[in-house]
Order: sequence, then structure tokens, then C-alpha cells
Amino acid sequence: MKPFETRPGAHPSPTHARVYGIYEKLYTLNDFCAALMFLVGSILFFYKSLETAAIWCFVIGSVNFMLRPTIKVLREFHLASLPMPGDDPRAERG
Repeated sequence: MKPFETRPGAHPSPTHARVYGIYEKLYTLNDFCAALMFLVGSILFFYKSLETAAIWCFVIGSVNFMLRPTIKVLREFHLASLPMPGDDPRAERG
């Protein structure tokens, strides 16, 4: 099994599994960036001359934390828009 893959059969189709994996990678990368910004900001606060840079790191890290639910919501909408196996694509055209 590759990293960020779910167990076989966890998704209705390979396309659903691929889309889910892409969003999981984005989610994890975003979490890593947020943690890195807070770590760097904390270290920069040890130096008075770098206090402004530290504040900006905390602001950027906070934006990353705000993106977490956004990524999940986008994933769910994307997955919901994908056809399910067995759906008739002609039925949607009306």
C-alpha cells in the first residue's frame, strides 16, 4: 500500500480513491506548513529584532489552520460531484 492510500474497497471507484488521496496529501501538506510556521515563529520570538517576522509566521500558520476545514469541504463536494459506479451518464443530460 502506498502512503495516503486507503484500504482497498474503501471508495466506490478508483477515481474516488484517487481524488480522496489528492485531498489527503493537500491536507497533510497544509498541516505540516502550519506546524512549521508556528515552530519558526516560536524560535524567532527569542530575538527581539525578529519579532515582526515571528508575528507574520503565526499569522500564516493561522491561515493554514483555517484552510484545514476548507480542504475537507472541497474534498467532499468534489467527491459528491463524481459519478457513482453504475450511474447512467446519459440520465444526467436530461
